[in-house]
Amino acid sequence: MAHPEENNDIFWHMPETRGLIPLDHRFHVPKNLAKLYRSNRFDFTINRDFEQVITACSQSRVDGTWISDDILELYTQLHEMGYAHSFETRLDGELVGGLYGVAMGKAFFGESMFHHVRDASKLALVFLVEFLRGRKFQLLDTQYLNPHLLQFGAYEISAFQYKQLLAEALKETESE
Repeated sequence: MAHPEENNDIFWHMPETRGLIPLDHRFHVPKNLAKLYRSNRFDFTINRDFEQVITACSQSRVDGTWISDDILELYTQLHEMGYAHSFETRLDGELVGGLYGVAMGKAFFGESMFHHVRDASKLALVFLVEFLRGRKFQLLDTQYLNPHLLQFGAYEISAFQYKQLLAEALKETESE
C-alpha cells in the first residue's frame, strides 16, 4: 500500500488478523442482490478493462487512496504478466463497477473495488466468487474486513492460520 502522507512510499502490510471471504456454502448473497445478479440486467467480464478498473478504484475514495501512480504501474505490469485480474460489471455496455486482485496458485488476493451504479461492485464480487468456485480456488483474501464484506459472510483468522491456508493454496496450480 502506498501512503500519501509519507510521500506515497509503498509499504508491505501483514495484519495480525486476516479477512477472508468464504468460497464454500458460508458465502452469503443477500436476497435482493441475488435477484439482481440473476436478472440479466448487468453483464460481467474479466480483464476487458483492467487499467480502467484500477484507475476507478484509485479515484473512488473520498478520504484519499493507497493506490498511487507506482501501484497503478506495478499492478498493470502484474496484469500483463497474467497475475492481476479485473472482474467488471457492465450496464448497457458501460463499465459501472468492478474489482481487481492477484491470483496465485488457488489463492485470489482482492485489492480494491469501485462502483458508479448502486450494487455494481457487490455484483462483481458475486461474479468473482462464482468464477473462483468453478476453478476450485481455496482462498479469497480481503486483507481487512469492513461492513460491506461482512454481509457476504467474510470473517477473520489469525496471521498464523492465514499462513497455513495460504501455503496450501499456493501449492495448487491453476491447471489442476
